[in-house]
Amino acid sequence: MSDNNGSDIGAFFAGFLVGGLVGAGVALLLAPQAGAETREQIRQKGVELQSKGEDTLAEARAKAEAVAADIKRRAEEVQLQSKVILEEGQKRLAEAVEETKKAAAAVAGKKEEPEAAEAA
Repeated sequence: MSDNNGSDIGAFFAGFLVGGLVGAGVALLLAPQAGAETREQIRQKGVELQSKGEDTLAEARAKAEAVAADIKRRAEEVQLQSKVILEEGQKRLAEAVEETKKAAAAVAGKKEEPEAAEAA
């Protein structure tokens, strides 16, 4: 999917509304009828377009909420995985420090033995 999916949807709906308005205007100009009938038809088309716009907005809002919930879920999963990896790394580091201390103590102990033998 592209990163600008929201702007693509917005451009589509803007084009849809503009196209609907232009089409309605052309139909009204070319249809021979009385002024009262034309005004009623304009009112009905306005109500229809408003209803479609509200429906479209509700659908877009629902999709946005679903995407936001999915992103939040994925972020929580990544956070949990990161925590596990961090804890494993800390455990390995602590083990390495302990092994280094033991090795340093063993080396220090071996150095002291020859010095003790030379002193005796």
